[in-house]
Amino acid sequence: MKNKTSFLLQEGEAHPSRCPDNSAFKQQKLPAWKPQLTIATVLSSFFLTGMFCLAVGICLILAANSVREIQIDYSDKCSDCSKLRENSSNWNKECHCSVNFTIKEDILGDVFMYYGLQNFYQNHRRYMMSRSDPQLLGRKVNIQRSYCAPFTTYQNGTPMAPCGAIANSIFNDTIDLFYNHNSSVIQVPLLKTGNSWWTDKNVKFRNPKSYNLSSAFAGTARPPYWQKPVYLLDEEDERNNGYVNDDLIIWMRVSAFSTFRNLYRRVKRIRQFADGLPAGNYTFRISYNFPVTKFKGRKHVILSTVVWSGGSNPFLGIAYVVCGTAATVTGFIITAIHLKLRKKKTCFEK
Repeated sequence: MKNKTSFLLQEGEAHPSRCPDNSAFKQQKLPAWKPQLTIATVLSSFFLTGMFCLAVGICLILAANSVREIQIDYSDKCSDCSKLRENSSNWNKECHCSVNFTIKEDILGDVFMYYGLQNFYQNHRRYMMSRSDPQLLGRKVNIQRSYCAPFTTYQNGTPMAPCGAIANSIFNDTIDLFYNHNSSVIQVPLLKTGNSWWTDKNVKFRNPKSYNLSSAFAGTARPPYWQKPVYLLDEEDERNNGYVNDDLIIWMRVSAFSTFRNLYRRVKRIRQFADGLPAGNYTFRISYNFPVTKFKGRKHVILSTVVWSGGSNPFLGIAYVVCGTAATVTGFIITAIHLKLRKKKTCFEK
């Protein structure tokens, strides 16, 4: 028995205990603050949260309602061009249409032009993955190893730039705005640059390094649905070409919903449009290139202003109001339960 005890002691020394040290930190004995949940603190928390959310929500809704917005659906008004685009063999034929509309009151301030698509799903998993981020950063990569298939290379082996289904399906309608003033037609100046985020052009998208873009993209070809190569997307501004083109960058930012809008242009505030868009008759002249008939889609042009909270989207304000209402109602329910229980307790004590 003695030998067995000594053996167990020796074995215990070989395998020290795993218990933590007897210190305040490891034994969780450090001083700590524990909130005392009294009825006063609980009710004040619910009511203050509810009042704050209601106030913020009402302000957001009022701001969203103050946005001036004009939305025009040109899917049916350009039906002839739509029928032409149904046949893919007519890809090289131009088709133009016009849409007239009237602005009854002056739209003051900065005016933004958006294009809107309906029933166009960008949230499909394979569609969202069909891109090559290293290629969009201007790096020389083997796109065969990317997720761009089947929009990677042509049958002769020429790689596409940019590759992938997202870039291939870029919105390529051209929309111009004209102001009909005193029997004269004035084209509204529109800004096509400065519409993307700073991080897009400086972090996510870059052109290959070369002395000019045509040589940088030598040995590549445009995607099948494109009409021009990537280095000629903007023939008026050389800095707005290649992977840093604003229209391309905005399109590559896919939407989570089937109905969405993307920023297309901004009204340049000069001459008659220094204060915004004056009231009067206007015309959209559209070069129709983006077909939507096959997937039962719709296309819109939106003219909108912005406020401190953004554009005309009341969703965030409604969400704040709902949360504030829920917190306030919960506070009243807790108050009623507390008063009822206190009354029963008082009667029991008597």
